[in-house]
Amino acid sequence: MNDGTLYGVGLGPGDPELVTVKAARLIGAADVVAYHCARHGRSVARSIAEPYLRGDQVEEQLVYPVTTEVTDHPGGYEGAMEEFYEAAAARLIAHLSAGRDVVLLAEGDPLFYSSYMHMHKRISGRFATVIVPGVTSVSAASAALAMPLVEGDDVLTVLPGTLGREQLADRLRGTGAAAIMKISRGYADVRAALKDCGRLDQAYYVERASGGRRQVIERAGDVDPAAVPYMSLVIIAGAEAAGHPVPASPGPDGERDTGPGRVDVVGLGPGGRDWLTPQAAAALAAADDLVGYAPYVDRVPPNPRQRRHGSDNRVEAQRAEFALDLALRGRRVAVVSSGDPGVFAMASVVLEAAAADSRFAGIPVAVVPGITAAQAVAALAGAPLGHDYVTLSLSDRLKPWAVIARRLAAAAAGDFAIAIYNPASRSRRQQLADARALLLTHRDAATPVVVGRAVGTDDQQVTVTTLRELDPAQVDMSCLVIVGSSQSRVVRDSSGAARVITPRRYPG
Repeated sequence: MNDGTLYGVGLGPGDPELVTVKAARLIGAADVVAYHCARHGRSVARSIAEPYLRGDQVEEQLVYPVTTEVTDHPGGYEGAMEEFYEAAAARLIAHLSAGRDVVLLAEGDPLFYSSYMHMHKRISGRFATVIVPGVTSVSAASAALAMPLVEGDDVLTVLPGTLGREQLADRLRGTGAAAIMKISRGYADVRAALKDCGRLDQAYYVERASGGRRQVIERAGDVDPAAVPYMSLVIIAGAEAAGHPVPASPGPDGERDTGPGRVDVVGLGPGGRDWLTPQAAAALAAADDLVGYAPYVDRVPPNPRQRRHGSDNRVEAQRAEFALDLALRGRRVAVVSSGDPGVFAMASVVLEAAAADSRFAGIPVAVVPGITAAQAVAALAGAPLGHDYVTLSLSDRLKPWAVIARRLAAAAAGDFAIAIYNPASRSRRQQLADARALLLTHRDAATPVVVGRAVGTDDQQVTVTTLRELDPAQVDMSCLVIVGSSQSRVVRDSSGAARVITPRRYPG
């Protein structure tokens, strides 16, 4: 009986469509498919290869005994891993000795910072071994940026982010183009090293360069070290390659515009496409890049021509500067906001960033309005905002609670209807209760209150209650609350449903 063959199969950077034809063929034909994973059992490599599995193959799950946690192994981390690799190799050797071909999956390329190499060293001297190269994350990140890494005499250096701040800075000073891998656990040191050597402004952070989940591309200096996952890296282009601008969007005649691009701050409305204005749809369709809070970017239907840059909700200023910087390089950028961009959203942030930096003086910035959450909830409830009203946010992340309470008291004393944004979150549970107590000192307990949840989605729910019966525990960040004035009242339509009306006439 002939021995089996070990295939080290590179899967590329995450997109199953970037798996090579040869890799897909071998995965489908293998007797045994092996892959590494952490103790939670989920394997990125297997998820990439899943479309090519037959379903009846033997799967060898090689579970790491330790990743970042402390181990009680007598040999420490190194001893635990050495023991693991020996045991894993023995499991694969058993299959090979029985004549079964084994495909060992590797993210990226098998011989490029891959766990496959530990198996290769232990097995290749005894059994036939075939390496199937894969697209590396460095190539995928360069493609995601649409930016060449090297040209002419540029030199590319690949560095592990685990080197430490001082050594990393020294290496970066002595090279041109660079790709920094393994940054997730030490990004604070990576960012500090980039700053130390004067290269922070040249560096781009790329997360999930080609994975199925949303892609993130940011300036390296704008990234929160606490939010950096495993599948991420930093890219710096070489001097010659960096001399080429990012391709700009085509003009109406198909020619490329080499001048500054533009930024449109676009309101998506509170829900589905039915609440998107034609002007907003046109701005989204014309964009080269979409920038915004990741769940809002995800609401825009994918267009393969466009690049999507989703980010965390706590980096608004960095997001605005990133969008303006893209426009500076000739891109047409749509910065997306839920609802209306001028209501507790990105319009003021982008305009403020544009005014603060002379580099952006020549970039056109337009604000494209959208239907607000207050308008949507009011329409579904009837007409609770039919007279003068105040729009107010209960979030104290950007302003102190004392200011919120003072404004709320003034609105209540003025007998305005009040649309309350950001009424509660997982970490902010007391503010709405305090607001309700304050309002009860000015309003009758029977004042109508509307709670709109997830309006415009399949989970939409609109509840009509009273100030007395309002339960803050049932309200979260997916809700908007409207509190009526002294004149607001509830009527019933032909179906018996409650409709809230604030009359246009005021007594006296």
